[in-house]
Amino acid sequence: MVSYTSTFKAAAVQAEPVWLDADATIEKAIKIMDEAASNGAQLIAFPEVFIPGYPFWAWMGDQKWGLKFLLKYHENSLELGDERMRRLQVAARRNNIALVMGYSERDAGSRYISQVFIDEHGQIVANRRKLKPTHVERSVFGEGNGSDILTHDFSFGRVGGLNCWEHMQPLTKYVMFSLDEQVHVASWPPMSVFQPDIVQLSVEANATVTRSYAIEGQVFVVGATQVIGPSAVEVFCDTEERQAMLPLGGGWARMYGPDGSELAKPLAQDAEGILYADIDLSHILYAKAAADPTGHYARADVLSLNFDPRNHTPVRYVGADGRSEIEARSRVENFRLKQLSEQHRVNELSAVGQIGSIPITREHVPMLAAVPVIGAEGR
Repeated sequence: MVSYTSTFKAAAVQAEPVWLDADATIEKAIKIMDEAASNGAQLIAFPEVFIPGYPFWAWMGDQKWGLKFLLKYHENSLELGDERMRRLQVAARRNNIALVMGYSERDAGSRYISQVFIDEHGQIVANRRKLKPTHVERSVFGEGNGSDILTHDFSFGRVGGLNCWEHMQPLTKYVMFSLDEQVHVASWPPMSVFQPDIVQLSVEANATVTRSYAIEGQVFVVGATQVIGPSAVEVFCDTEERQAMLPLGGGWARMYGPDGSELAKPLAQDAEGILYADIDLSHILYAKAAADPTGHYARADVLSLNFDPRNHTPVRYVGADGRSEIEARSRVENFRLKQLSEQHRVNELSAVGQIGSIPITREHVPMLAAVPVIGAEGR
């Protein structure tokens, strides 16, 4: 059952990463978490790919020029649950604060625009990938799938998230609304590139899209963004022409109520800081009294949406009963199975005195066949 009785404080980050440096950016993120927790926040939202920063080179030159950034970016991208991510988990537990962190996720030789959801106990409860990277982002990142459209129940409410122009995808938004999302984390890069020439990439345009999400879905929106500072220019701009492509600023963190009201005063576009807002989930019910797009205001007999939530993979390992054992599970579930199998293998070797480097391969993962079933709530 979805409850609307919780009240809590949320925080939205507007900050510049330490460009292409995961360790330094994580250190900065932990300090931000410490500050937010000291001010009473129970949830903190970080920008899109805050770790290790947005790959602006993709917009500013050809592929040959951009290759010089690729290796460093890959090495500073995180694997789900790796040692660097565990630093965030420890900080969450120490501060008793939940977070949604935007990061570049590496998986073997590929990268994904991801958001990891970590609860106040430091547990990874969800991980999602951007369904479709935008424009030139596709030269850096791969795509997600239906399992990446999700919400998760935290102690204070049901939380979901999207990255950047996913907020312009009507069908994706409609699925999110159908999952009874209460608090939405909107993770964005800075809106600096090509400004002021391209309105579609402006702060005004994308803040409007973010506010519209709150109004359309009757949800609280916690919007976090990066900022372009002089250090970004040093990293990405080796000519005056490229410097002109990437003006300073572009930060625009926002917090909206389920009726679209602005809950916190925005910072200057070149400033770093944290926005705070007190969230009262009962306000969602007032907004939904007028319009609930997947409830009383829907017309399923006229318009409906097909949604496939399975975790499709390029290779499907089929169990003895002929059913795929992977696609019905989320990446976090598969990650936990991998952890369990690794611990099982360590325990086996410990018993015979053979502790060492333990490679994890497919045969170590239990073959758990499952049939995906979409429940009445679509989750």
